[in-house]
Amino acid sequence: MLHNKVGELKLFSLFGHFSLLLALSFVTLGAQSFKDFKRSQSKSFQTYKDERDNAFNSYLKQHWKAYDVQDSDPLYEKPKPKEIIPAEVIKTKPVGPKIVIKIKKPVQIEAEPTIVKKPIDAVKQKDINFDFYGTHLEFDIPDGIKKANFYPQNQKGIANFFSNAASSEYENFIVKIQNISKIMNLNDWGTYLLVSKISNMTYSNQDNSRLLGWFIFNKMGYSVKIGLAKTHVVLMHYSQKVIYSTPNYNFDNKKYYVVANYAKGSIGRLFSYKQEYPGSTKPLDLSLKTLPNLKQNIRNKTLEFEYFGDVCSVPFEYNKNLIDFMATYPQADYETFFNAPVDGRTYETIALGLKKYIDGKKASDAINFVLNFVQKAFKYERDNQQFGREKVMFAQETLYFDKSDCEDRAVLFSYLIKELFGVGVLGVKYKDHMATAPQVPMEGDKIKTGLRKFILADPTYVNATVGMSMPQYKSIKPQSYIVVRKD
Repeated sequence: MLHNKVGELKLFSLFGHFSLLLALSFVTLGAQSFKDFKRSQSKSFQTYKDERDNAFNSYLKQHWKAYDVQDSDPLYEKPKPKEIIPAEVIKTKPVGPKIVIKIKKPVQIEAEPTIVKKPIDAVKQKDINFDFYGTHLEFDIPDGIKKANFYPQNQKGIANFFSNAASSEYENFIVKIQNISKIMNLNDWGTYLLVSKISNMTYSNQDNSRLLGWFIFNKMGYSVKIGLAKTHVVLMHYSQKVIYSTPNYNFDNKKYYVVANYAKGSIGRLFSYKQEYPGSTKPLDLSLKTLPNLKQNIRNKTLEFEYFGDVCSVPFEYNKNLIDFMATYPQADYETFFNAPVDGRTYETIALGLKKYIDGKKASDAINFVLNFVQKAFKYERDNQQFGREKVMFAQETLYFDKSDCEDRAVLFSYLIKELFGVGVLGVKYKDHMATAPQVPMEGDKIKTGLRKFILADPTYVNATVGMSMPQYKSIKPQSYIVVRKD
């Protein structure tokens, strides 16, 4: 069998992102000459607007292999305590300077997302329209994508779907998704939710929906793969960090997670391909460094707790759309939750509520007051009882829900003392528990990391003051620490 050398060079240049094996498969021309090959393929090239698509579609038709599922490690090696026995109430000697809380509003992008729409009478109705956390969105779906269908229900059907989608007028459709993601300040998880919503609104068939999501994510530069489990489509996202309780598959030591199956059980073996879509290498990043810009749906709540015989009330406001967004989050790493911001309106109202009790107190009393607030303003309940699964909550969510467990309170307390007092703090992880350790010059149980000393504070150990560990953890070395970044 002869190979046309000129043709090889052209194809290697055109599909440079593909592996050697893949490139060779495209230049093996069989009995026909390279001139005949080019003529036979010219129509195909004309149907695609992206030079990568012809090669990738050919690749999809080649041999796939089986991949075995891997289950993520659990967040905790042991079950968390069913109940927490309170500490004895004690008064500590006040130390440190007197505190006056200065409330600085976190930077807001804008009050609400502004998505320009023409009057309804001026334009024809769009193909799909839906509510996305309070914002009305609408899209026209390219005709080629409307016609795309997973048929037959096998590897060939996936290539057929891709070919139809890639031959469509999809460019403006992708650009609009990207623009809305930018306007709404969506992180990767928000973008995942948006694309999933569009895909589900476009097709009632779940396999087609996942294939459309796969096509869109590839065009947006994300590293995603499709697999076949029996006759159904499985969408997998590459993530550099662990996504807990989520089935995943290993491709050359890169883990691809079936995010749609978070906390829903395993999928088992599937068939898939090794090669990435050329140039689409971006991992799914679940970090939430800034909040999405969602329409305001303001609600009010008041948290009450007892402090040395007095009932203290802390009212605050929150955006229910933001709570609904956070409720969808899969189980990311702890750094994601400990370092996520709180909505500006929520922080301002919480800080004002705490300020009236804190101002004028010495630093130790002020910090202990906030610790007492987090200990007593919520009932203790483990995630499995409250949600039916393990769920670390953002600080915003802990304020919203009436019940929480150890890591939720650790996240909230860390956020409050970082913002209110400007102190450094660590999350302190045990095999079955989570506490915190602020960097303050107070007495009690200490933690040393490198040259820095932190003092333990447990937001779940009711009545405990800064420096007091639960008895069962007093002599145990923590499993790990989570660094809470200062702004």
